[in-house]
Amino acid sequence: MENNYIDELVISTGKGLNEDVVRQISKFKNEPEWMLQIRLDALKEFLKHPNPKFGPDLNFINFQDYTYYKKVSKDVEKSWDNVPTKVKDTFDKLGLPEAEQKYLAGITTQYESEAVYHNMLKEVSEKNVIFLDTDTALKQHPEIFKKYFGKIVPYTDNKYAALNTAVWSGGSFIYVPKGVILDKPLQSYFRINSQRSGQFERTLIIVEDESSLHYVEGCTAPTYSFDSLHAAIVEIYVGKRSKMRYSTIQNWSTNIINLVTKRALVEEDGLMEWVDGNIGSGLNMKYPCCVLKGDRSKGSCISIAVSSKNQYQDAGAKMIHLGKETTSKIISKSIVKEGGVSNYRGIVDIKSSSSNSKAHVECDTLILDDISKSDTIETNNVNNNTSFLEHEASVSKISESDLYYLMSRGLSKKEATHLIVMGFIEPFSSELPMEYAVELNQLIKLDMEGSIG
Repeated sequence: MENNYIDELVISTGKGLNEDVVRQISKFKNEPEWMLQIRLDALKEFLKHPNPKFGPDLNFINFQDYTYYKKVSKDVEKSWDNVPTKVKDTFDKLGLPEAEQKYLAGITTQYESEAVYHNMLKEVSEKNVIFLDTDTALKQHPEIFKKYFGKIVPYTDNKYAALNTAVWSGGSFIYVPKGVILDKPLQSYFRINSQRSGQFERTLIIVEDESSLHYVEGCTAPTYSFDSLHAAIVEIYVGKRSKMRYSTIQNWSTNIINLVTKRALVEEDGLMEWVDGNIGSGLNMKYPCCVLKGDRSKGSCISIAVSSKNQYQDAGAKMIHLGKETTSKIISKSIVKEGGVSNYRGIVDIKSSSSNSKAHVECDTLILDDISKSDTIETNNVNNNTSFLEHEASVSKISESDLYYLMSRGLSKKEATHLIVMGFIEPFSSELPMEYAVELNQLIKLDMEGSIG
């Protein structure tokens, strides 16, 4: 068991959640009164809002057993050298500074509740792109922030949206002006490094008309004997004729409860792409959503979920068609082994206003043993006579003939199985930048150790 979490906290609210804790968080951050009021209203909603009636039972969570705000650095540093040593060592092991130099247009790292390091290349800032941690964005750009915050995911949406809104801290804020095309991705990395704590980052992305952005998110946590709670919100606005891609590989440890709401609003001729990887966490509920508001808007979600022993992945996607001639595509790949559970849960809702629209849903599961489970739970609604929806699902095991063929070519059973698994998830991995596809390959390989051959 890893035991290197940081004791030198600058600020901590201690265990428990109540109005005083929410007020403390807002005071620590020196927030405007209107944000404090939103937090307090959200707390009231959280306390009365029931847990979801679908998916895994969440009633075991004791919300008074978590610490909702921890800070390990006094300021958001712009120089990597000024980041606290233990924090820096953690991220150095993840290769973040090297990744920034080689590939990324900008990077924000978050440790516990707060961003600890932020940098953006000159070429990005020259295009007037705003890329900040969310707390700093609230201070520096309050008008933009207030206009968009909580409009796509209001705190009344679900219990964990209310929780996040009450205690949110950190996350990424990105504003891409009209007509700006970013050739390189922006990245954030989130790290939970202590037990019985919560991380509640809030990401807000606005891509104005005729612009383009690729954002990459990574998440990790060490393993402790007690669970930690991660309940994030991502809100994305995709303008007319704009393109937005949000790629994430979530590799939380199995002691993390991961409850995330991700939603994008897409205007006419816009495109929103979710590339969503779920490898870690003991319990995961996440359903990236596209609200296709504008005519001819498009949305897609390509995802994988890997579930092993003591893991419950309840993930999927939602596509809400409002505009005319809208198009959506969902491709879901699940791998279950060692008694893990992985369910695909999805919604496609083509409204009566969304004439001449089309949707495609494809769900495939690969089961590696006889004790693991997987279900497809799909809700499809087509509310007009000019639209159509395709849905296909398959559950399969690794073919003995495929294994035999590969092993006859000199591969071990473990190597052959890994090759088949990587071929199975190729529709997902092919959508990642090369650096992240290599990382995914290694993560899957490590995850398969001990369960094959």
